[in-house]
Amino acid sequence: MFIYTYACHEDEANLCQLELQTLFGYEDVCGGAISSPYELPVDRSPFMKRRISVMLEANSFEELALQLPALELGGKTFKVLFTPGDESFAFEEQRQHERAAGAVIRGKADMRRAECLYGLTKLNGRWYFGPCEENGAAWLKHQSKPQNYSTALPTRAARALVNVAAGPAIGQLRVIDPCCGMGTVLIEAMSMGIDIEGVDLNPLAVRGARINLAHFGYPDRVKLGDMRLLEGQYDAAIVDMPYNLCSVLPEEEQLEMLLAIRKWAKRAVIVTTVPIAAQLEKASWRITKSTTLSKASFTRYISVVE
Repeated sequence: MFIYTYACHEDEANLCQLELQTLFGYEDVCGGAISSPYELPVDRSPFMKRRISVMLEANSFEELALQLPALELGGKTFKVLFTPGDESFAFEEQRQHERAAGAVIRGKADMRRAECLYGLTKLNGRWYFGPCEENGAAWLKHQSKPQNYSTALPTRAARALVNVAAGPAIGQLRVIDPCCGMGTVLIEAMSMGIDIEGVDLNPLAVRGARINLAHFGYPDRVKLGDMRLLEGQYDAAIVDMPYNLCSVLPEEEQLEMLLAIRKWAKRAVIVTTVPIAAQLEKASWRITKSTTLSKASFTRYISVVE
């Protein structure tokens, strides 16, 4: 069993919920913590904070503390981190629980450079303890791309959308971003080990994407071309439909693109600046989930389709 904690800004709450629903298969995601039998890298999601691999559990903290002296550290130093679950604890209460747990563990505590990091939490009325891993926030590094668009997806959103498109099992997937721009989605997908390709009609975008991929040490998987002429088959597509600050894509051209995606992708995550349910229906796509991502007065509409 694994416990994942997560947090997001209120502007990203809808996207966070959609991503976690996709990764864990839960319809109801709330409260800041999830328990699951599935082991996912904690840095898959930009919203996950920590993952506790449960070793011990009990109905009370006192009962859990009785089990801690049997913990084998092999001479390594340790640190216990209280990790908020679904019950509120004051700051001093959290520190008290950390100190109480650390006092009965047979080993040397090191608050700065511990060799073993353990998480302690209370969820659904029970206490849990186990090795803890913190999210390294890889996407933060990707914000400093040499080339960028002012209208590009934020890296956090791009990473979440990749997860929505790919789901938890990524081993054999073939994914495509047919409007890849400067490669924001490509970089997030590649950093997770996902097999993805990029295409763009704009030579400057293709050049920029290649520069950005090389900057972070990723291979050139970008082609210059029109997505409407693509061939082949992909498990999923992530499509941030083209737009600029003054206009959106004409409906006829938009429909052509949606029909094209239908030919070579089994499912897709479509991002637009206006609702396009009617266009998706015309292109024979079925919307399985939808949400929005807003910042100030600007809203992106996200449709998961099959």
